[in-house]
Amino acid sequence: MPTSFDAIIIGTGQAGPSLAQRLTSAGMRVAVIERKLFGGTCVNTGCIPTKTMVASAYAIHLARRGADFGFTAHSGVAADMKRVKARKDIVSGESRSGLEKWLKTMENCTVFEGHARFESPREVSVGNDHLSSERIFINVGGRASTPKIQGLEEVPFLTNSSMMNVDFLPRHLVIIGGSYIGLEFGQMFRRFGSEVTIIEMGPRLIQREDADVSEAIKKILEGEGIEVRLNSKCIGVSNRGDGIAAGVDCQSGEPEIGGSHLLIAAGRRPNTDDLDLDKAGITFDQHGYILVDDQLRTNVPGIWALGDCNGKGAFTHTSYNDFEIIAANLLDKDTRRVSDRIQAYAVYIDPPLGRAGLTDAEVLKSSRNALVAKRPMTKVSRAVEKGETQGFMKITVDADTRQILGAAILGTGGDEVIHSILDIMYARAPYTVIQRAMHIHPTVSELIPTILGELEPLAEPAQTASPQAVQPRQHEHVQ
Repeated sequence: MPTSFDAIIIGTGQAGPSLAQRLTSAGMRVAVIERKLFGGTCVNTGCIPTKTMVASAYAIHLARRGADFGFTAHSGVAADMKRVKARKDIVSGESRSGLEKWLKTMENCTVFEGHARFESPREVSVGNDHLSSERIFINVGGRASTPKIQGLEEVPFLTNSSMMNVDFLPRHLVIIGGSYIGLEFGQMFRRFGSEVTIIEMGPRLIQREDADVSEAIKKILEGEGIEVRLNSKCIGVSNRGDGIAAGVDCQSGEPEIGGSHLLIAAGRRPNTDDLDLDKAGITFDQHGYILVDDQLRTNVPGIWALGDCNGKGAFTHTSYNDFEIIAANLLDKDTRRVSDRIQAYAVYIDPPLGRAGLTDAEVLKSSRNALVAKRPMTKVSRAVEKGETQGFMKITVDADTRQILGAAILGTGGDEVIHSILDIMYARAPYTVIQRAMHIHPTVSELIPTILGELEPLAEPAQTASPQAVQPRQHEHVQ
């Protein structure tokens, strides 16, 4: 006879624990199931550990630039990878242990450690334990996807997860994949001291972004000595001496790239293939993502899917927003929907990219009457003062409604600055609200009103004219 609960939550990623807290606070008896590490990707192999390592790489990079700031490091600067890893492990470990303790001491919450499998639409087994509930929430996350590359099964390779165990400096790290995971690890390990080559099969990096953003990021990485190979499909890998070799089908450049270590950063896949979803009658697509409606309900009444496994977002913040949507609808009688949220994310290279809303390509495709403005970070006094002038800021608005359609902030503080724009977008307020705001000097955000005073008609990239000179705003640095 299965043990009955008011709710079962499978997985302890970003959405699951917070949902458990809300449900138990509402008086429900909740079972939480975790088969490996508490906290999911973000805590163990994603945001927290990688951004901790990014911070170490940034500090090393800044120290090497001492002469730019008026000092000299007499003994030189070198990465101690064992200490870098140890620091990362402490930060990640404290987050994981804190989350585990929170769940295990939560009133009305019972934690089961093991592999969950559906037995029916209302029953789940965890080892020898059998649980039942009228409400089941799937929060199992995702993992690195392994592409079909000839010889890959014979070659040792790393993923974003196994990179967390690296406590040495690879001589030459070859990365397959030119999106945010590959770029963050690429720049990070280049700053630690590795040679780095990034292989991207598409014509540019981060292909979801506009061409000008992709090109600017490419120049930033190449400026640090990273080799970027575009239009290069990896068709095979092999062991070569004490390292590896990657064969590429390319339009230019050498057809073989040698290195000491290989990182696969070619996408993610959901952890749904071993849940026995068919026994519950849950539908999923050809990639394994569980199909959900606008309120994250599956096709089976009483079963929801949250986080990376539902294909509605691949970030910690989208997963947490999934929790908020379910809690609002289930407990607060507050109708919230996935379609209400605005796409937003950051790429944590240095300088970071903050993105909100539509790209210019998406705006052009929609045939809106749109305006755009763009300003290099060399004309942002805060960036100049910090000695970090790479990148630019770009904002696109609807000329008819005056609402902001999208923005890309590639520059120092871009991951924070983007939120002032995002909040205006959620308020559905005209861009003139932020244009007329008095921002603090010196900051990066103070240039947002200036940019919004420079709007011009959005045109196809090849037809975009060079922006005309404008009078600088007070306190604005012009270079």
